[in-house]
Amino acid sequence: MSKILVIAEVAGAKLRKTTLSAITFARNSGLPFDLLVVGHNVGAAAEDLRADGAGVVKVADDASLANYVAEAFTPTVAEAAKGYAVVAVTASSFGKDLAPRVAVRLGAGLASDISAVEASGGALTYRRPMYAGNANAKMQITTAVQVVSARQSEFAAAAPSGGASPVEKVAVVANPLAGRVEFLGFDEVKSARPDLAEAGTVVAGGRSLKSADGFKTVLEPLVDVFGAAMGASRAAVDAGYVPNDLQVGQTGKVVAPKLYIAVGISGAIQHVAGMKNSKVIVAINKDPEAPIFQLADYGLVADLFKAVPELTDAVKKVRAEG
Repeated sequence: MSKILVIAEVAGAKLRKTTLSAITFARNSGLPFDLLVVGHNVGAAAEDLRADGAGVVKVADDASLANYVAEAFTPTVAEAAKGYAVVAVTASSFGKDLAPRVAVRLGAGLASDISAVEASGGALTYRRPMYAGNANAKMQITTAVQVVSARQSEFAAAAPSGGASPVEKVAVVANPLAGRVEFLGFDEVKSARPDLAEAGTVVAGGRSLKSADGFKTVLEPLVDVFGAAMGASRAAVDAGYVPNDLQVGQTGKVVAPKLYIAVGISGAIQHVAGMKNSKVIVAINKDPEAPIFQLADYGLVADLFKAVPELTDAVKKVRAEG
């Protein structure tokens, strides 16, 4: 029987939420699946996955895998994937880097950044957004093995399905080339706020905030009162108001929170491609013709420099009373 191997994403020995979207992809395919955890001291991460309905949770644990380096991870993943029909990973930075390399090792076709999967006639058909989400391509892979990366915003995080999958150790495969690559460090931007790609609420600002100080004095209080992650349009990032790791859009991060508040963002197609799957979208913009209002569930035509502080105070009041 055809099976899927889902590659878990681990950072600092902890399971990343991105993995749960790949599990949802596997469930949607209708095929049975196993999970593979690669890293060092990842026993706790493997334990977290035992209740997600996998046939087996496979673990490749070695000190050489403590930090993600593609040259070190790829041989182990490719070896563990032998015998599977599909290898799946979420299309995060990790997945986008790893999936093509694993595909080459396996001689497999690759479907990247897919948004849906359908099973029919014994074959899987994938849907992939194109042209900033204005069109969708349907595709099938004809190679014996398929490698797929699933867009996180299109596949909700999987909830535990019960049970306790067995854990199985798999061999770590060394790569002579890995010795030529040295991991120097990971310059992570640390914040007390939730991670942008995983947050349930995102408050994003555009160029209309006019400056870095506008983000700090007007937008950040609203972000914090919601306990949200902060995002930004490309125009705001290019203007130097905020760092580029906050960019939401086609060339930034793709998000799908429960609540997305767009402040001073016109709604250019490149930005919409990164947030249109948010469950509830609120837009604040002084231009009544701004394209963002066509997408918004709730829209407020107002001067953001007046409306946002008022909204922040109102939310604070409600929370204090609650």
